[in-house]
Amino acid sequence: MRFAIINLVYILSSVMFIVGLKGLSHPRKAVRGIVIAALGMLLAIIATLYEPDITHYYVIAAGLVIGALIGTVLAIRVKMTAMPQLVALFNGFGGAASFLVAGTALLIYTNAEGVFTYGLLADGTVDPEGGRAQFLIATALSGLIGAVTFSGSFVGYVKLEEIFKKDTIWFPGQQALNAAVALVCILLGAWIFFEPPGILAYVLLVLVALALGVLLVIPIGGADMPVVISLLNSYSGIAATATGFVLNNNMLIIAGSLVGASGIILTQIMCKAMNRSMTNVLFGRYGGGSDGPKADDVYAGKVKSASPEEIAMLMDGARRVVIVPGYGMAVAQAQYAVRDMANLLESKGIEVAYAIHPVAGRMPGHMNVLLAEANVPYEQLQEMDAINPTMEQTDVAIVLGANDVVNPMARLDDGNPVSGMPIINVDKARNVVVIKRSLSPGFAGIPNPLFAGDNTLMYFADGKKAIIDLIAAIKES
Repeated sequence: MRFAIINLVYILSSVMFIVGLKGLSHPRKAVRGIVIAALGMLLAIIATLYEPDITHYYVIAAGLVIGALIGTVLAIRVKMTAMPQLVALFNGFGGAASFLVAGTALLIYTNAEGVFTYGLLADGTVDPEGGRAQFLIATALSGLIGAVTFSGSFVGYVKLEEIFKKDTIWFPGQQALNAAVALVCILLGAWIFFEPPGILAYVLLVLVALALGVLLVIPIGGADMPVVISLLNSYSGIAATATGFVLNNNMLIIAGSLVGASGIILTQIMCKAMNRSMTNVLFGRYGGGSDGPKADDVYAGKVKSASPEEIAMLMDGARRVVIVPGYGMAVAQAQYAVRDMANLLESKGIEVAYAIHPVAGRMPGHMNVLLAEANVPYEQLQEMDAINPTMEQTDVAIVLGANDVVNPMARLDDGNPVSGMPIINVDKARNVVVIKRSLSPGFAGIPNPLFAGDNTLMYFADGKKAIIDLIAAIKES
């Protein structure tokens, strides 16, 4: 009866997770979806604690309290600009939890004589129905995928924090080395399966997989980090699913599968949006390319700066304005000022829309979250494919801190870091206003010919201050 109750609660929790994920499809339902999913996780934890094998409740309680405190502090203090880094850390810790739990289970089923006891009958023979093979395969997978997720996520965190100046690290024979390291991981996994308990093999597997995670992510450019974070998120779910099979925990299997599947789907959507290959992402050949032209060659004598008053004059005769938010808006926390400017323009009879690139910012949906936080009407947010056909009928396109996602060099097939990536075609608007602090490149590290375009005006200022000054200028005009 106890196990029946536990599994019924697990089913209820699973349904709540699915409802929660469904709620995230729309900003108006997102908060409710998160609350429902969180309550589902709470029920799953309570049900797990009801299992008869669970003991040492004081240790579990201490872990719950410490973890909740850390999570609460991070949630309150983290800035929206640092949210991608936080997601990367969460992915990494999820992977670490998976390989640590699987390794602990392997130790638990190893007696003092070094004999692996999982699935053994009283006479010392292996029970064919005892799930021994499932346990060993799942343990090896959990160690491999969890360790790759852990180290790869921390490399992603370092890149997003820009701790090291060198964005990508390439060296001769890198792919061959990755393949060799992956082969070693497979051989160590086979050692665990054919020679249990394989504790030494498991430790070696985790160490080699940690190195593999680093090798897979170091060649990936920062401009492509949103896709990598999404993929690592999927890895963390797959690792959790494998650990669920290790523990025979249905809830962990279901929750991990949901995370893994949704992460893969999101990664595929983003790869399509960036004209990249999923295979390239999986095998670490993603991003990079030629350095492209020098900034002096692109900008020399062609950049035209403007004042708020000059930009306000452009707005006087405008019928349609498109705002293209980017990471600069997140850094300046300018979303509220942008909303106020849009409301002012609409009061003058100007149509306003927001052009959202799938990978604008540093994580999937970064701009959507920021604008939803400022209560920008969801209907005004238009995806890249929907907004691009209307750009030629746009009187003014305002680019706020975006760089790589509006770089016309993406249309060139010369192997530059953004080559082939679909962009928002702001250069086709009648007038373009780019708000940036300077001409510094985006994460791709290449200049943007848009800034030197004949129809482009550069407004050099902090994003929030620029919008506030622009609002004042529009009111005066």
